[in-house]
Amino acid sequence: MTKIAIVTGGAQGIGRAIVHHFLEKGWRAVALDKDAEAVEDLRGAYPGKPLLAIACDVGKEDAVGRAFEDIAEWQEGEPAGIDLLVNNAGIATPYAGPIEELSFADWQAWIDASLTSAFLCARAFVPGLKRRKGAIVNIASTRAVMSEPNSEPYASAKGGLLALTHALAISLGPDVRVNAVLPGWIETGPWQKASERNENPEHRDVDRQQHPVGRIGKPEDIAAAVDYLSGEQSGFVTGQHFAVDGGMTVKMIYEH
Repeated sequence: MTKIAIVTGGAQGIGRAIVHHFLEKGWRAVALDKDAEAVEDLRGAYPGKPLLAIACDVGKEDAVGRAFEDIAEWQEGEPAGIDLLVNNAGIATPYAGPIEELSFADWQAWIDASLTSAFLCARAFVPGLKRRKGAIVNIASTRAVMSEPNSEPYASAKGGLLALTHALAISLGPDVRVNAVLPGWIETGPWQKASERNENPEHRDVDRQQHPVGRIGKPEDIAAAVDYLSGEQSGFVTGQHFAVDGGMTVKMIYEH
């Protein structure tokens, strides 16, 4: 039986790297992304691969419902069920400006992109995940546990994902395991759609050296963590939060 992964925000950046990773492992993959141009670019990058790429705003209930129907049609003839749901969708920038100037609509956009979308997709795909004893991996952020100024909606959305992670883990066990990955600074330039791709992003020495591991993160680092959390090797792990940040969240920083 061929395994299947569903990845939200799957046409660019970290999500695209996760889709690539599982396609290379021989899985079937579904990428849901609201950027139609990126979706077309993704389709063109994997001709002949078992990939379904759908332009879909997963923060909207009706859009998730339509995507569910499209996936069910695509899966006809395949064994029923889903092995992995990766809730990766979200607004990439964390900076919202001063809270006293933040509109409710902008606040809600951050919440819907990351947190509402994870709820909607979990609700839609849990029956399929239970059928195959699958896993959910929520892509949060180290900004769920630490902040820069003027990032309240981003931090709140990602922090909500951590709470949703442990709540789902308790509700869905033992049939479905649920964990979260907290990326740090991840350079996504090479994994963007063609019109915005940067194959050779530049960074300062200090950018690399401030990380205890001596480099900036890559989307492949996050894909590897998701791989671990998707399989039997993590069968005794649920409700947990894994920082993949080069050590930055445990580095004590004071000015001297």
